Amino acid sequence: MKNTLEIDGVILEFKNQKILQDVYLECKTGKIAGLLGSNGTGKTCLMNIIYGNIKLVNSSVRINGKTFLKSYRDPETIKYLPQFSFIPNNLKVNRIFEDFQLDFQLDFLDFVNLFPDLEKQYNSRFSNLSGGEIRIIEIYCILASKTKFCMLDEPFSQVLPLHVESIKQLIIRKKQNKGILLSDHMYQHIINICDDVYIIKDRKVHLTKDTSDIVKFGYINS
Repeated sequence: MKNTLEIDGVILEFKNQKILQDVYLECKTGKIAGLLGSNGTGKTCLMNIIYGNIKLVNSSVRINGKTFLKSYRDPETIKYLPQFSFIPNNLKVNRIFEDFQLDFQLDFLDFVNLFPDLEKQYNSRFSNLSGGEIRIIEIYCILASKTKFCMLDEPFSQVLPLHVESIKQLIIRKKQNKGILLSDHMYQHIINICDDVYIIKDRKVHLTKDTSDIVKFGYINS
């Protein structure tokens, strides 16, 4: 089934300073939507508004035309990868793949096929992993889960270039049955894999047509 996530009507202010206004963004099953913008433009805030962590009077978040009236988000509707780690450090990797297999539809054989050098960490505690290794496992958990939409905030940060390419392969593969929204300062990867690229400029979200638009909005040089 094809699903559509939309957000519009956002007015976000902090200390009388307007951060976002007149926002419209769309994400569909089978597509990857990228969100670009300089630091402080509201990318993470927008994801948190969609996820329900930031509650606004002036906003409309809809799936298939149905508006969310409550801040609670069903995990089978949206899952969100924040910039910070969400898996407790005292857990072991094997417990994640065994105990949460049904909730997240995790497959360790599939995981090590993408990231073979992490197979040796199966019995390790998260406290003994590098930041990049933790990030990879959390990204896999979010993308492998049974949900209509995934949002990934800075998925490529702390990750080795070799692993970045594997993450991109995973994202492209998983878009076949869910919509994916991601934001990252490593804009080359966003441009490379996204079907639609939005950019936040002057508090508004603009859908770009190609790289020339991203240059026009001043995010990158020509």
